[in-house]
Amino acid sequence: MSTTPTSALLALLDHYQPQRLLCVSLEPIPAAQAYAAAHPEVELIHCREVPIPDGLQQQRYDLALVAEQLEILDKQLATELLAGLRNLLVNRLAVLVDLDLATGWQENDFFALALQRQGYFQQDTRSLHLFSYDLQDYKQVPDWLNAKYWANPELFGKYWW
Repeated sequence: MSTTPTSALLALLDHYQPQRLLCVSLEPIPAAQAYAAAHPEVELIHCREVPIPDGLQQQRYDLALVAEQLEILDKQLATELLAGLRNLLVNRLAVLVDLDLATGWQENDFFALALQRQGYFQQDTRSLHLFSYDLQDYKQVPDWLNAKYWANPELFGKYWW
């Protein structure tokens, strides 16, 4: 298990190996900078503005990292940011947040957005939570979704209505 947020983010980046990385944060994210420095082919896009400018909203990214935003944004605007990234711009999303400073946010709010808890880090008086979303595994395939439970099992997987 990672002991720091930077090492956890680096592990996440190494796992997914994004080619286009969007960072939404006030300051550059050290893990993203280190990853981009080690992988020169990676396109690192840093955005300080929320809502995300139109030019960046017209593109797709392999992964988006959000940090230092939920603590300062209104909860409605922050929710729109996370949902917009998840629904329109990326297949994978990682959010680093201090829930003590993020007004109105609780863990269940992240679960409601289909994010999973990846880590919890505490240093002195500050605590950070890492949540992530991956379109490929955010929901388990139900055990009943197979040919055995179909009315016509020989047609399973052949037709889409």
